[in-house]
Amino acid sequence: MKGKYRIVVSNAKVRYDFTICRNITIIKGDSATGKTTLVEMIREHYESGSNSGIELRCEKPCRGLGGRDWKVLLASIHETIIFIDEDNDFLPTNEFAEAVRESDNYYVIVTREGLPNLPYSVEEIYGIRESGKYASLKQTYHEFFHIYGRTGTKPIKPDTIIVEDSNAGYEFFARLPKGRDCTVISAGGKSNIYAEIMKNQSKQLLVIADGAAFGPEMDRVMKQADRKKGLVLYLPESFEWMILKSGVVLDADLNAILETPESYIESSRYFSWERFFTELLTNVTTGSK
Repeated sequence: MKGKYRIVVSNAKVRYDFTICRNITIIKGDSATGKTTLVEMIREHYESGSNSGIELRCEKPCRGLGGRDWKVLLASIHETIIFIDEDNDFLPTNEFAEAVRESDNYYVIVTREGLPNLPYSVEEIYGIRESGKYASLKQTYHEFFHIYGRTGTKPIKPDTIIVEDSNAGYEFFARLPKGRDCTVISAGGKSNIYAEIMKNQSKQLLVIADGAAFGPEMDRVMKQADRKKGLVLYLPESFEWMILKSGVVLDADLNAILETPESYIESSRYFSWERFFTELLTNVTTGSK
């Protein structure tokens, strides 16, 4: 399954209108913000259709998933947008992560905790809020918003750069500060970045990680960013994506792919977008000098 899909679901009281474009979308937030209501409405519409009093519009089928028989059910579901509430114990398990990896579905998951077994993007973590658009009407309109919004391009002068990668990405960034009083550290993986931040509390830090799979780490890293003014995050999709976006690679189809990658990334083949960009960079540079 690939592509971008708009989902509009409503009843007499509430209306949700949002778009998803990756295999894993995370919905976070406090109680009473409408997360569980959304999942319940999707489930009710799937079970009862128009008799539920719920209207659902989407190009792809939408349904809920839960309970102890989730694995049996999931094996029979294809090309579907699946909604899962946070009260399901299977969410943080390796078994569920492997099932997601092998499926051709998209997943919208409600959770207040990070799910380290799933490589979800920083860009696909949302909260839900009421919009002023329908504030004075009977029906309440709910919209998604990015919890971790983009920031500006203010120049920084870090003492230390912490890089997720230990291979080509680290080697690239390690060469940049030559002649400058700056240290580059490889964290050796996204799950180690938090520990490196804690080790370097007294320094001005720049953290560079693959945003396409860094979502599970954002909560605890952002708590440190809120406490420590000298901590800046740079989270491109991946190191390979940076190379592709830089303009040094010439390919006739590259701009179109980078403009709408969701149109090219098949969820059953790529667990995370970073894997797609790694393969794409390899393909477009094969035979080049």
